Amino acid sequence: MVGANQRSASLTVRDQLFVEEHAMAGLLDGLRRSGVEQALIVSTCDRVEVQAIHHDHEAAVGRIVALMAAHAGLPPEDLNGALYVLSGEDAVRHIFTVTASLDSLVIGEPYVLGQIKAGHRAARDAGMSGKELEAVLQAAYGAAKRVRTETAIGERPVSTAAAAVDLARGVHGDLGRCGGLLVGAGDMGEFVAEALLAAGLGHLVVVHPRAGRAEATARTLNCHVAPFEDLARALADADILVTALGARRSIITAEMVKGALKSRRMRPVFLVDASIPGDVDTAVERLDGAFLYDLNDLEGVAMRGLASRENEARAALDIIDDEVAGFLRGRAARAAVPTLTALRRHFETARAAAIADAGGDVEKATRLLINRLLHGPSEALREIAALGSEGAADLREADRALNRLFRLGDGAPEDEK
Repeated sequence: MVGANQRSASLTVRDQLFVEEHAMAGLLDGLRRSGVEQALIVSTCDRVEVQAIHHDHEAAVGRIVALMAAHAGLPPEDLNGALYVLSGEDAVRHIFTVTASLDSLVIGEPYVLGQIKAGHRAARDAGMSGKELEAVLQAAYGAAKRVRTETAIGERPVSTAAAAVDLARGVHGDLGRCGGLLVGAGDMGEFVAEALLAAGLGHLVVVHPRAGRAEATARTLNCHVAPFEDLARALADADILVTALGARRSIITAEMVKGALKSRRMRPVFLVDASIPGDVDTAVERLDGAFLYDLNDLEGVAMRGLASRENEARAALDIIDDEVAGFLRGRAARAAVPTLTALRRHFETARAAAIADAGGDVEKATRLLINRLLHGPSEALREIAALGSEGAADLREADRALNRLFRLGDGAPEDEK
């Protein structure tokens, strides 16, 4: 698992890594041609990840990083520190956690599961989803369903967006007479904007430093687009501002809001900062006519009367631990099937031969069967023992394996041990 998210990489790097829908098939084909035959790509404003199955971890990581860098138009060394790399159980746990919306800015936000399923469909369409990747994803979907049904995690983002709508109505009354401005394309920002539109918001404009991202978000929300260079003018026209850029600096300054309020003849502005760290200068809170709420404020309103955030998150993570452990046990059990099948076939062949050679004598048949089944292991143990000190470690390992496989406990007679 190779990826960049809002914690590991800057907005600039994430924007460069972002994979547009029309580019998904080409990047998947590039992964296949590089020798990575099972992979999906998750591409959102907050994260870009490649989840893959490969027998050689280091080789796969090198190829994935090279392709991601080429897609971003960057030398691979420029991604040092911006990407995180996970493998084995850590990668499985991460995929389960992300799919269950436990790695989002707002825990439980509903978009990420749909985004993973979209990436999954793209991988299937490209012939890049084999049985191992399918097994991981289906188990992750099952874990996500348990989290949604057994905890109140899923209620939190819905309640957070509902709180934003209620507060906006408290400031402006009828939302049908209001104009909204969405800055950026973060998942939670889109969710809040979607809730405002559903509640009757008169019109919405989207701006983003990258015009293509603004247009894609506008298509999703069925709203208008404005150039990012016109941000100050768009802000003056906005009754409700939602920011979701995640630039790690103040995109909306107190001076900008002060100017917008002046041109609005002090008509109030309701602001929702849906980024962590925030996009809006906290000094805006001190301006008359500006009502600023960040995600923690909205969660505080939404979570009153609900179970605590910590208890919900703990319960959800306990479910993830349980599901990851179950998946890994199942995978290990499936890995043993070919060996068990071959062992049974070997035993059946020896049994048939012993019956045939014994001519109907049951005692002789069972003695022949035991001798023939023990012949190979006995010879191998004698060869190891004959190596002396050089084979001591192998002999101890074989002894432990035999005791575990055949339950050779202390109660067995010494000669049988």
